[in-house]
Amino acid sequence: MTHAVEFQRVLRRFGPILAVDHVDLTIEEGSFFAMLGPSGSGKTTCLRLISGFEKPDAGQVRIFGQDMGTVPPNLRQVNTVFQDYALFPHMNVRDNVAYGLMVRGESRTTRYARAEEMLALVKLDNFADRKPGQLSGGQRQRVALARALVGQPRVLLLDEPLGALDLKLREAMQDELKALQKRLGITFVFVTHDQGEALSMADRLAVFSNGKIAQIGTPADIYDRPRTRFVADFVGSSNVLPPEVTQRLGGPARWSSLRPEALRLAPAAGAPLNGPVTGLRYLGAGTRLTIALPGFEVAALVPTGQPLPAPGSDVGLTFPPEALHLMEEA
Repeated sequence: MTHAVEFQRVLRRFGPILAVDHVDLTIEEGSFFAMLGPSGSGKTTCLRLISGFEKPDAGQVRIFGQDMGTVPPNLRQVNTVFQDYALFPHMNVRDNVAYGLMVRGESRTTRYARAEEMLALVKLDNFADRKPGQLSGGQRQRVALARALVGQPRVLLLDEPLGALDLKLREAMQDELKALQKRLGITFVFVTHDQGEALSMADRLAVFSNGKIAQIGTPADIYDRPRTRFVADFVGSSNVLPPEVTQRLGGPARWSSLRPEALRLAPAAGAPLNGPVTGLRYLGAGTRLTIALPGFEVAALVPTGQPLPAPGSDVGLTFPPEALHLMEEA
């Protein structure tokens, strides 16, 4: 399979800060790839290295096999959708979308025809004469998307483009972006700190921590089989169990991960885990229980409609053996 983007031992420093620490990475053509991590983890710097707005201090960034070391941003087969959209407020929607083609010297007829095509693609063909200030946040996001696509990039970079939207609109745009990527068949590289976005949209994702990739794989790989304590704790919600507890539960003396939804309530007597309920938090689809164990706490998710124990009461917890996932030390 063709690699749309490839990092080979890429390093990027900002003074004493090592923002990207010898990263190796491949992104396949036609995939929806997410870079997930907290602020300062290196994911946005990696996006800027692909776009050409940053240059590596060591290593190579390749796009479709070509080393990008001397290729300026405007000659790369990529375009970027930014979080703040960066639309020109004095231009109407049509001119905003067509702007890149105007800079490239395309005729007015050609660039307007292409802009109308892109606006139809993002379902804004009736809004071409409006100014950005007359649009909702979701509509401005679509204009930014159309502007990025009008030049027919082979790789589309998305820098937390849904961060400014409310929850309902953000979820709707997740579905639309995923459907659009499948329809166009081009490579999407999506940067986010929101694990829900990454898990629901990406074909593959990389979890970043301190300038390194902590784990890379499919959403199911990352969620069900976290490699480290950081990944287990950052992606979703997990009970990270110390080696002595893992051993007590029948495993080796290693750190392990146990997702709250895998735990089931049982009588306290004889259960592998048991203790008093110290907290209940209603989440709509279920209630999250906090149970105190000697030296630490665990969380269990009880689906809505099932009986709940009273705060302070002792409960037991059981789980299928395959739910206990062993992790590396780091």
